[in-house]
Amino acid sequence: MTSTALNGPPAPVLEVRNIVKTFGGVAALSDVSLELLPGEVLCLAGENGCGKSTLIKIISGAEKPDSGEIVVDGNAYSSMDPTIAIKSGIQVIYQDFSLFPNLTVAENIVLTAAVASRRRLHSARGARPAAQAIVDELGLHLDLDADVEQLSVADKQLTAICRALVSDARVLIMDEPTTALTHTEVDRLFVIVERLRAKGVGLIFVSHKLDEVLKISQRVAILRSGRNVVTSPASTLDSRAIALHMTGRELDETRHVSQLDPASDVVLELERLGMQGAYRDVSFSLRRGEILGVTGLLGSGRTEIAESLFGAVPHDSGTVKINGKEVRIRSIQDAIEAGIGYVPEDRLTQGLFMNKSIADNIIAGSPNEHTTRLGTLDLRAVRQTIQELFTRLRVKAPNVQSPVRTLSGGNAQRVVLAKWLARRPRILMLNGPTVGVDIGSKAEILSILRAEAAQGMGIIVISDDAPELVACCHRVLVVRHGRVVEVLEGDDVAVDIIREKVAA
Repeated sequence: MTSTALNGPPAPVLEVRNIVKTFGGVAALSDVSLELLPGEVLCLAGENGCGKSTLIKIISGAEKPDSGEIVVDGNAYSSMDPTIAIKSGIQVIYQDFSLFPNLTVAENIVLTAAVASRRRLHSARGARPAAQAIVDELGLHLDLDADVEQLSVADKQLTAICRALVSDARVLIMDEPTTALTHTEVDRLFVIVERLRAKGVGLIFVSHKLDEVLKISQRVAILRSGRNVVTSPASTLDSRAIALHMTGRELDETRHVSQLDPASDVVLELERLGMQGAYRDVSFSLRRGEILGVTGLLGSGRTEIAESLFGAVPHDSGTVKINGKEVRIRSIQDAIEAGIGYVPEDRLTQGLFMNKSIADNIIAGSPNEHTTRLGTLDLRAVRQTIQELFTRLRVKAPNVQSPVRTLSGGNAQRVVLAKWLARRPRILMLNGPTVGVDIGSKAEILSILRAEAAQGMGIIVISDDAPELVACCHRVLVVRHGRVVEVLEGDDVAVDIIREKVAA
């Protein structure tokens, strides 16, 4: 049982003291100290590359610090290993949940506890009672017999939480837990978080979504360049203050959209586009220099519309016109030749060659744009394009030859964007352009999109991040059950209105 000072706060369930960690002579963490109280949500915030992931790995035993110590219930360790961490009640839920898709919900819930206790035999039937007990305790509705691969993202998240708690977790670290959740599912998750707090579980909540940070956390610890720059009660902070501590500079998150010329050309026009089982009767236009938002719940059809325009899943009815001329888009190559680019939702598996260099990725899609009059590759032009985009998009890496797999999420997103900008498409679609990136990178990416629109590119942003849509979009389409049900413009492009229309 956690000791408590007389009439004072409870003793920390976890402390990290003066943690130092370097990689190749570069400091990832410098003298970082934190404490977590039982029943508390402590948000760990910071830009990509600030040291958050390294600190989580040290706490969970995946990395060893160069110096410092981890203290759990008064027991000090110079380093953890994963088994000791689990036995000490420390559990991490990563962004990918680390579940076994071919096993049932019940089997996934009990498996970590079984491994930690070194059981040699596994019984699927024996897994069910322990799994049922924790599901009942949290008041959840999960099909314990369903294979995990059949679950929604939200139910996978809940399965991972149950797995942690069946192992008697007293410290639960949640890494970007709301990235793929809808607004309604986030609210549902926060109800579970409050139940965990009531049980005395201490939670470290890692998130780039500052409105959620302020809603769920009691305290906020902010890292910048490997140092803990501030730890404060959440009630004393707002989004602007957190952003300032994270980046060291003031960020402007207000709405910035250019004034479109009413006579500007229509570059894209959809007329009654449809795809069986996904969406139907979708009609809208996009003008030169316009940033158009598309939003809706997961499964609304918003992503399928974009994938059809890019030829990945061709539409089966309706027409597409580019610059007033009807085009036939039945493949990705058709879309590219028509001047359409697409930054996908899953940029790491669909948008990048992870083992290739930044330079190779930037130029991969545009060799034809960098040829001489004789048809040979213009190496000078290639080098110039790579360096210009690397510099302009402020990719944080030693040089253009650095492998993409070494980059943070925000920098990987910049490389995908650079790859398409090298082609100079007429129309660029981006699905979740700032998912998983920090607030500084988010502001810079949106600024890049505004600059491209100002040069005449038509841009479509598919997102469920209402503040992001408000910050950069001229108009916002709301998609529900495969149809465009609202077109918001002017003063109606507002966070509360967008959320209300999406949830209706």
